[in-house]
Order: sequence, then structure tokens, then C-alpha cells
Amino acid sequence: MKPIRKLDQMVEYLKSKGEKKRIAVANAQDTNTIGALAEAVKNGFAEALMVGPKSEIESAARQQNIDPGIFQIIDIKDETEATFHARKLVKNDEADVLMKGLVGTDKFLKAVLDKKDGLLPPKAVMSYVCAIELPKYHKLLFVTDTAVLPFPDLKQKVAMLNYSVQMANKFGVEKPKVALIGASEKVSEGFPNSIDYAMISKMAERGQTKPCIADGPLDVFLACDPESVKIKGVNTPVGGDADVLLFPTLEACNSFYKGLMLFGGGELAGLIQGTEKPVVVMSRSESAKSKFYCVALSCLMSENN
Repeated sequence: MKPIRKLDQMVEYLKSKGEKKRIAVANAQDTNTIGALAEAVKNGFAEALMVGPKSEIESAARQQNIDPGIFQIIDIKDETEATFHARKLVKNDEADVLMKGLVGTDKFLKAVLDKKDGLLPPKAVMSYVCAIELPKYHKLLFVTDTAVLPFPDLKQKVAMLNYSVQMANKFGVEKPKVALIGASEKVSEGFPNSIDYAMISKMAERGQTKPCIADGPLDVFLACDPESVKIKGVNTPVGGDADVLLFPTLEACNSFYKGLMLFGGGELAGLIQGTEKPVVVMSRSESAKSKFYCVALSCLMSENN
């Protein structure tokens, strides 16, 4: 598979496959969600199972000049019942993807994390990975964790790395270069994450992670700019050509990616990782195009699931 370097190429790849993934949307009466799903249905790689109050879903669709007949609507008026029903569809293999609609993130994730009927396997780590397209970078950049783990420990960082590598693999990147991001390239007791990074780098070298080239700590320049590597004279196998950026905290990663969206003209596709099936939770601040890309990514990641 030729590496996918732009998000539109991901869409074209899905269209070429000719497969439709079933997306169950919890409380689907959200206009932004409806717009993204309609685009995915139009492009032929998704079927939308819209769970929620039928009249509101139809009204929200018509407001955007979308024919509600393109969706399968399951009429459930109660918010909690609709959320749990959407999850049930995914749990019972009647849908391939679970997607959050007009319901609070806390209520939605409560259904995902339910110990009896949820979608997170026992002892699994839930994390978030996004693929970002930037005008000034020559390929997609996979970034983690922007949304789930506030202060990941060593085990969680390893899970974050593995999830990112798995996602990059789906884009045709066979052995991704993973930069473990810090403020400096030096391991120091003053930066406890740098010690974790040194351990993770050795684990990757020994084949104790998903196949990748991992190095850190590295700052963003050393991760993504070959000229900075030359100037600093740092011997790193990432070589300013990172595929994946792994951040030490949610605050650092969230601020980084939002800065790219706001000031760098970025578009993204993001997804919760670690669950049995892909789970889509979109930020209200993301562009309509990014919301569509999130849906497309969920279909890509559900392949062979």
C-alpha cells in the first residue's frame, strides 16, 4: 500500500475499496454530526444508523438541505437510552463504529466504559490519536494524546505509542518514526518524562513495542526539521522526519494541536483508541472538514475489525 500523505487521499482510498462501514450515532440530532455523516454516505464508504428523536433528526437534516432518507433512523427520545442503544448496536456487531452526537461527553464515555457492556477490554488503556495535515509539513503527522490521558505513566505512554503506530500502519507507514516530545533532547531528573522516554526508546529498539523507530526526548524542531538536527548536531534516528509526536501530558498535546489548527491551517482526523471498535468523539471547535475526516478515519480503522 502506497503511504497516504493527505487526508483527502484517505477518503479516495476508502472510496476505492467500495466497502461501507456502519456508524451508530448516539443522539444524532446534532447538525454538525449530520453534515459529516451525510458527506460520508455521499462518498459511499459509510452507512449511518442515527439513534435519537426521529423528528429532531429529520428537522436538523432538512435545515442543511440534507435528505433524511439517506439515514437509517432509530427513534429513541430519551438521551441515555439512545446512547446505550447505539453502543449496543456496536457491541452486538450490528455496527462497526460508535459516534457521539448531541450528548455530553461524560455520559457518552460512561456508556463506552461500562464494565459489563462497554467497549473497553479489561485492563486496556484508552487514549486518543489524531492525524494532522499541515501546509508546511510533507506528510501527515500523528499526534497523541490530545484528549484522554492527563498525565500518562510509562505503561500508558507505551500504549499511546502502540496505538499511534497502528494508526500510521493503516495509512501505509510501515515503520513509523516516533518522536517522544520534551523541552530538550537531554535526559534529566528535572524532567521525569525524559526518563520514561529513554526506557521507551530502548523498548522499541528491542522490539518490545509495535515495530517503529522511537527516540526521545526530542523537541519539536529535532522531531520535524532536518535542518535543526544538523545545526544542533544531535544523533537521532528520527532525523527531523517524524511520523508520530508523543507528548508527555494532555495539556501540552492539546495546546499544541489546537495551535496548529488555529494558526497553522491544519486539518485533522482523530479517534479514541484502545476500544474494541472505533469510537468517534468530535470537538465542537473542529472544522466541518475535520469532522468529516474523523468519520472517514473511523471507517479506515475499522477495516479488518
